[in-house]
Amino acid sequence: MSTIPGPTSNRFMSQRLRLNYAEWGDRDAPLLILQHGGQDHCRSWDWVARELMQDWRIICPDLRGHGDSEWSPEGYYGFDAYVYDFAQLVHTLGREQVTIIGHSLGGNVATRFTGLYPDKVRKFVNIEGLGPVESILPDKGKGTPAERLRAWITAKRDTAGRMPKRYTSLTDACARMKEVNGFLTLEKARHLTVHGTTRNEDGTWSWKYDNYLHVWPTTSLTPELLNEIWTAITCPLLLLYGKDSFATSPAIDGRLERLPTARLIEYENAGHWLHHDQFDRFMADVKAFLAE
Repeated sequence: MSTIPGPTSNRFMSQRLRLNYAEWGDRDAPLLILQHGGQDHCRSWDWVARELMQDWRIICPDLRGHGDSEWSPEGYYGFDAYVYDFAQLVHTLGREQVTIIGHSLGGNVATRFTGLYPDKVRKFVNIEGLGPVESILPDKGKGTPAERLRAWITAKRDTAGRMPKRYTSLTDACARMKEVNGFLTLEKARHLTVHGTTRNEDGTWSWKYDNYLHVWPTTSLTPELLNEIWTAITCPLLLLYGKDSFATSPAIDGRLERLPTARLIEYENAGHWLHHDQFDRFMADVKAFLAE
């Protein structure tokens, strides 16, 4: 069993929500923010944090509606809210510059922050966090604005009546974790499950994240505005993609061309959570990139 102590738990305020973050390392060291993806939580970074805590002050925030952060009272989880929360975290921490590693949804949020505040970010590692290729294409074939809004209202109403999934034991929840990512070892799956679930009053277990996360807002940045933000990024940017992931590589769909400071590494035998699937290679690439 590891003798490395676990992180401390802290809170910050954003839009009246009390949001959680785990903290590792020396408070006077350079600041590194590790932002998790959708339906995930801050403790999914524990293995990465333990490798880097000797050289960095590491902050692992729980997105709103995730982990031990509060849920949005109205169930709103738009990108503008996430980006505001991230900007508020950086503001609260009070550093002139930060380094970021972001995964999936968290990488998408951090990409927008980095384009909005390019002087604030020293380096950025983005793990499959650019969003779908459709995000950079004209908004066609998705119905009229009224049709999309009606569909959103229906989805929100349906979600309001949806009960969170309940598991009779942590073992059952862990099996679901392994089903989602077959590359996980049983040890890692159990760790992610223990920190990603909460026990209900009847003794069952449910995931910590808010069910309303399943309903995406109807509005977002236009492809033109998103491209403007991406091209404003000035820091070194490392993109990491798993070859067995559902996510499309930005090398083949045009997104890489919109990120002038980026370089891409693709991982064999790795899916969407490549930092779990190929941990040793991931850490070697990240450490080399951060040391450049």
